[in-house]
This record gives sequence, C-alpha cells and structure tokens, in this order.
Amino acid sequence: MNLYCCQITLRDDAKALAFAKAVDDWMGFLKARGVIASWRLLRRKLNLASDSFRDFLLEIEVEDLAQLDRAFRLAGTHDEEVETLHNAVHGLVAEAAFALYRPFPDPERAERMALV
Repeated sequence: MNLYCCQITLRDDAKALAFAKAVDDWMGFLKARGVIASWRLLRRKLNLASDSFRDFLLEIEVEDLAQLDRAFRLAGTHDEEVETLHNAVHGLVAEAAFALYRPFPDPERAERMALV
C-alpha cells in the first residue's frame, strides 16, 4: 500500500463543508472506478501545527504505483463528469503540497533483513 498525501489550504472565500463534500464526491468517484483503494480527509485541530503544515490533509491509499498512474490518467481525461468533480475540489484550493509515502520497511526490505 502506498499513501499519496495532499496538504491543502483553502481559498479565503471557500467553505470547509463545501470542500469536504466536493472531496467526498471526487474520491468516491475515483474509488468506484478502482483507481484508488481508500481515502480520508483530516483537518488540523486547535490550530496546532508548525507553519509548514496546512489546514487540511487528504490521504489517498493506492495498492501500487500502477494504480496511482491509473488515477492520474483518469483525472487527466477530458470527460465532463471527471472535469466537473475535479474542478469542484480544485476551485476551492489556494495552495497544496504533495508527497508519496510507502510502508517502511517495505515487505521486500523486511524479507532481506530477515535473511541477514
């Protein structure tokens, strides 16, 4: 399982609940098409974070990089439904930062370590 993380700051005029609904619609669409495994949206609590962290954290789980590639390919299509759902989220975002994480040690590395 790989974890694609997005730290998000909303535009000043964006409503948090409207953003959460748009994310739910978009991620539900991606999950229904099998291009993501699961997801969750989190919001910073009590403004407790250093300056480098944003207000929202979107975590998207994918089985492997091939599944992530399929998600990006689907998001890049010129399908009207895809564009509508993606734009509903993207239009509320002022800034975003992304990262891709993997389990560590990964199964292959853990197996090699066991042999040592």
